[in-house]
Amino acid sequence: MHMQLLRNNKVVMFDRTDFGPSNISLGGGRCRFDPADTALQVDCTAHSVLYDVASNSFRPLMVQTDLWCSSGAVLPNGTLVQTGGYNDGDHVIRAFTPCINDICDWIETPNYLAERRWYATNQILPNGDIIIIGGRRQFNFEFFPKIKPEKSSLFQLNFLRETSDSDENNLYPFVHLLPDGNLFIFANTRSILFNYNQNSVIKEFPSIPNGEPRNYPSSGSSVLLPLDQNKPDMEVEIMICGGAPRRSHREALEGNFVEALSSCGRLMVSDRNPSWEVEYMPISRVMGDMVILPSGDVIIINGAGKGTAGWEASDDPVTTPVIYRPTAERNNRFWTMEPSRTPRLYHSAVVLLPDGRVLVGGSNPHVYYNFTRVKFPTELSLESFSPPYLSAEYRLIRPRIVAAASKVLEYAQLFSVIFTVAEYTTPDSLSFRIIAPSFSTHSFGMNQRMVVMKLTSVSRVTVYSYNATVLGPSKAEIAPPGYYMLFVVHSGIPSPGTWVKLQ
Repeated sequence: MHMQLLRNNKVVMFDRTDFGPSNISLGGGRCRFDPADTALQVDCTAHSVLYDVASNSFRPLMVQTDLWCSSGAVLPNGTLVQTGGYNDGDHVIRAFTPCINDICDWIETPNYLAERRWYATNQILPNGDIIIIGGRRQFNFEFFPKIKPEKSSLFQLNFLRETSDSDENNLYPFVHLLPDGNLFIFANTRSILFNYNQNSVIKEFPSIPNGEPRNYPSSGSSVLLPLDQNKPDMEVEIMICGGAPRRSHREALEGNFVEALSSCGRLMVSDRNPSWEVEYMPISRVMGDMVILPSGDVIIINGAGKGTAGWEASDDPVTTPVIYRPTAERNNRFWTMEPSRTPRLYHSAVVLLPDGRVLVGGSNPHVYYNFTRVKFPTELSLESFSPPYLSAEYRLIRPRIVAAASKVLEYAQLFSVIFTVAEYTTPDSLSFRIIAPSFSTHSFGMNQRMVVMKLTSVSRVTVYSYNATVLGPSKAEIAPPGYYMLFVVHSGIPSPGTWVKLQ
């Protein structure tokens, strides 16, 4: 249900505690004692794991309270902060810090949050703090850490109240930090430019065309398209794809599955008077996940062709990924990929891996774990999708990072990268970009962003190796501090990523 890639190339995964026991023992005589749990008060099984990508293995992690349908973000030091959940977990903060041994685990702080956070959205801020927005019947936001512990730390956001309809359709709002320091917040069909420091709406953007909802349970997906620091006037553009027509959730609960939306909207929020540009995917899709690839393309993966998010609320799985190329000609942007054999519906998740693959897992559209006598059984497998750039035919032009002058990337400072490539073309074919790993749940990758850095020089070191100098992001509003995957792209083909810390 939830995934987060960490700086040690391991992925934290977790589901919920109130479905009963899992098939994974906590081990070591450990058990969870929770008198408030609705399924098991004494539970010796794991509901969270740490997955090691390299070894394709995992170890169990222990959570004390229910983290169903929660949110998360990674602090600048690499610690994953997970917020809220359900029942006795809805006011809890949980932290997981990567370690070099196998002793690190979740640390929980109960009753930290000012309000319950269930279906909320988190966004890392330029100062490294986290803003936590919304949730079921929560038309407000708060911060981690609390900004004024001695005073009220809760702030009202009436926009969330205004965008709630009879099916809600404003849960897990799409939130993106913009280079001007403000937030883009999208809920249902509407979006605003929001100054969180002043708790003020600066402007409201036009509603997305056709007036159909895009947020949970009519779940579409959203990305902030790559920010390019090579352009004198940086373009800032939001893209939203998929969703479900209004009242689809109510229809689905009665067994009538309405066809999902095929439309995408692009909004250039940096324009003085922006308007939506509408395009259409080759496949209708609800509950699709949008992931920025190191090539700068966007993959749209998972989901259903009919219905909405929710238990027993969807049909017609969409197993075919689509790759979208934002800079291609308008009628040549969508490319259909090879399908998976596994439906990934409600409660599936996806993250980008440093090697360029896309890791996909989960799917459980049922009230409890259900493996038999249902159309779409609870899915326990993981699989990876390899985008076209990983094809062996590109091996001679695929770059590899040999060394970075430092693992620390500083704002507006020069940074040296040594890379190899067998058939180098020209400096114009080179690009250096960083990608923030996202917290993936319910068709939205929180905190996902790519920044294309400015290349200042490149020189040959040996026959196949080169030394490039790039300029770090100019400010924290463009790229908040923390750990990023650094990629070199040569002739459209990305290298495997390496971790750098931006500060």
